[in-house]
Amino acid sequence: MASSSCCCRCKIPPIIPLFVFFLLVSSSFRPVRSSETGDPHARNQTFRPGDELQSLKTIRERLDKINKPAVKTIQSPDGDIIDCVLLQHQLAFDHPRLKGQKPLDPPERPGGVNTNGMGAEDFQLWSMSGETCPEGTIPIRRTTEADMLRASSVRRFGRKRPRRRVRRDSTSNGHEHAVGYVSGDQYYGAKASINVWTPRVSNQYEFSLSQMWVISGSFGDDLNTIEAGWQVSPEQYGDNYPRFFTYWTTDAYQATGCYNLLCSGFVQTNNRIAIGAAISPTSSYHGGQFDITLLIWKDPKHGNWWLEFGSGILVGYWPSFLFTRLRDHASMVQFGGEIVNSRTGGFHTSTQMGSGHFAGEGFGKASYFRNMEVVDWDNNLIPLPNLKVLADHPNCYNIQGGINRVWGNYFYYGGPGRNVKCP
Repeated sequence: MASSSCCCRCKIPPIIPLFVFFLLVSSSFRPVRSSETGDPHARNQTFRPGDELQSLKTIRERLDKINKPAVKTIQSPDGDIIDCVLLQHQLAFDHPRLKGQKPLDPPERPGGVNTNGMGAEDFQLWSMSGETCPEGTIPIRRTTEADMLRASSVRRFGRKRPRRRVRRDSTSNGHEHAVGYVSGDQYYGAKASINVWTPRVSNQYEFSLSQMWVISGSFGDDLNTIEAGWQVSPEQYGDNYPRFFTYWTTDAYQATGCYNLLCSGFVQTNNRIAIGAAISPTSSYHGGQFDITLLIWKDPKHGNWWLEFGSGILVGYWPSFLFTRLRDHASMVQFGGEIVNSRTGGFHTSTQMGSGHFAGEGFGKASYFRNMEVVDWDNNLIPLPNLKVLADHPNCYNIQGGINRVWGNYFYYGGPGRNVKCP
């Protein structure tokens, strides 16, 4: 998983021709509003005492629902509190379809998965003290009152922004992307190794992420997605650490789904990985490189979508009943980076994507995705058929794809944001 030296050093072939395609899914914690101040939180801040009391009451009720009783508590060096919660007491089992049930046994893994070694589980700051959660429990990052107060609303805490219409214009609402994708077939999962950096995020209301999307639906109200990767989000987490995250929705982010374990949905089975916790180590410019390998696939027997970290470390699963369009298969898989540009002061943001450097700088300087694959109808991992790449603001963030014997399908991507050619 972690690599301090180059897995390969290869010459990048000419960039795959870009073309306009509907880009999918905007990751968004809140609406990005344009104003003269550029403050996406610009709104009337006058509250009545009664309103404040009711808001605090609502926050505490929500926290009581999210934070389950812990059998052990671990203090992370980054300030997080990790609660070891009995597996069957996690929030997922508050769902009416899961009440009284136990987590499922491990599924059949896709053919072609490397089973040599299990990969490192100690890739997160909280676990580096040597403390672990006991068997039969799972580690959950404790949600705090401060986390909820940073959100746009208590009701939508932990969710992405709803959209009345998912537009084909990927640049809407300040979201900018550099991605590779495949479409036009039936996909039953995806796998990739994702280079981890600590991109600079210019203000609390922006973010930078790198992830995989497994997608089905018409890009309208029936859009289903399963998502996993790493993100830097000061609003969501209160700091600038890159954090391992998951997400799901079945209605284009309107009323279903959430990040991590913040609603009844994803069922975690692993007692050593905390979803939402900070990743360490991270990559450095001209220095050591670190990546995480993620696999999402549909269990052919029960139909649930499982998440695996590294080589054989099961994190948990999304029950099939959560979904409508993804109940059968995905129609698109996407890999890449996304940022929010709030145009503070009328200028493009300086929020970085990936390493903050353009794709052309290559290994050790630009961020990468490597060994990208999809799962076919027969539960086998196969190389990406006809990978396409797209950068919607190439002067701000770009992408260059290629293929070789060691890294398979790969691309470099990212950029600094605001610069002479991206004012």
